[in-house]
Amino acid sequence: MGGAPRSGASRAREEAEAGRAVRLTRRGVFVAVLVGRRQYEQWTTPARRFSTVLAEFARAVDLAELDIDPDEVFAEARPRAPGRDVRL
Repeated sequence: MGGAPRSGASRAREEAEAGRAVRLTRRGVFVAVLVGRRQYEQWTTPARRFSTVLAEFARAVDLAELDIDPDEVFAEARPRAPGRDVRL
């Protein structure tokens, strides 16, 4: 409670660490953005191929052991009502 007041830089760092981007200005002109490490790494890490991620998942998880019924899971995914009338 009785500590020294925080500087603007300290507050900005705390905001960025909490996952909120901080706009930096010079003489009222927006010049940069300060972001936290997680956000920076997310932006700069190359995207992984879907096939690679899927293969890793398949090796790590035994789907049969999960006992998931796809018909039950996706039963309501598509409406059963007929589509609209189309004139060709």
